[in-house]
Amino acid sequence: MIDLRSDTVTKPSPAMREAAADAEVGDDVYGEDPTINDLEATFAEVVGKEAALFVPSGTMGNQIAAKVHTEAGQEALVERESHVYKWELGGLAQHAGLQARTIDGGDRGVVTPRAVREGYVEEDDHRPGTGLLCLENTHNSKGGTAIAAERIDAACETAHDHGVAVHLDGARLFNAAAALETDAARLAREVDSVMCCLSKGLGAPVGSMLAGSEAFVEAAHRVRKLFGGGMRQAGMIAAPGLLALDNRERLAEDHENARRLAEELDAIEGLSAREPETNIVLVETADPAEAFLERCEREDVLGVPFGEHVVRFCTHLDVDTDDIDAAVRRIERAA
Repeated sequence: MIDLRSDTVTKPSPAMREAAADAEVGDDVYGEDPTINDLEATFAEVVGKEAALFVPSGTMGNQIAAKVHTEAGQEALVERESHVYKWELGGLAQHAGLQARTIDGGDRGVVTPRAVREGYVEEDDHRPGTGLLCLENTHNSKGGTAIAAERIDAACETAHDHGVAVHLDGARLFNAAAALETDAARLAREVDSVMCCLSKGLGAPVGSMLAGSEAFVEAAHRVRKLFGGGMRQAGMIAAPGLLALDNRERLAEDHENARRLAEELDAIEGLSAREPETNIVLVETADPAEAFLERCEREDVLGVPFGEHVVRFCTHLDVDTDDIDAAVRRIERAA
């Protein structure tokens, strides 16, 4: 089976398993797990922030950030196809008591200064006001688009001019950095907080990171406890995360495999694939997506529906060029 559903399906490497077994551990709730502390310090340095916090999932990281940055009842500006709005079970309302106001990021999910200005609501006796702007890079629903630093900067400047904090859902931030040939720290330079997943393209078995100022992370630590995310001897899952950070250097391989896959699929009758920017390939199908994927599964290829006639295939470190070639042959039979 060639599993292209997501880059979350990767299995930990033998080195990661060994690191987990040998990890030095302590009680992280008390701040006494040396491996967790090492991971947090390393990640903060990589993304150019003062401090970082290890969290069980990217969704929890986003939800913690939203609660720390805002007061209940405020509005959060979110791109209308963003993960924090579409795929996190209404967590902004449930966890932080926020109203979500959607703004349109266009075909690539790029939030413009104009969209921020038009979406902003000033607090008064009748309206709660805007408390947060959420950005996403890469943008999952738009096909893994890599948003340039200057576009992030511009949205941040407008938000900050209005006194609004900015959180970046950077679940695949290192994919964006690889595609744009820049540093993750540059992409996150102007945001107030950033979340990155270790368990997607970087291949760790579990965990995400949330980074920002020391004051932000101190508050986030408390909210993590509230959300049930306090962990004890978590160094056993942090150790693979440290190794996962080294995998950011190889993400370009996944991007090349995605381009190869898209090019080959686009040549198949009944399929139309756009050129990917990172590791996500969106394919329009003549047949309904669900029916097409059922046939793909019978040919031992897995993907996910992304619309009535759109499917998503995602390349990752457990898929090499031979797997891509085999997947193309199998998908062609399915089509």
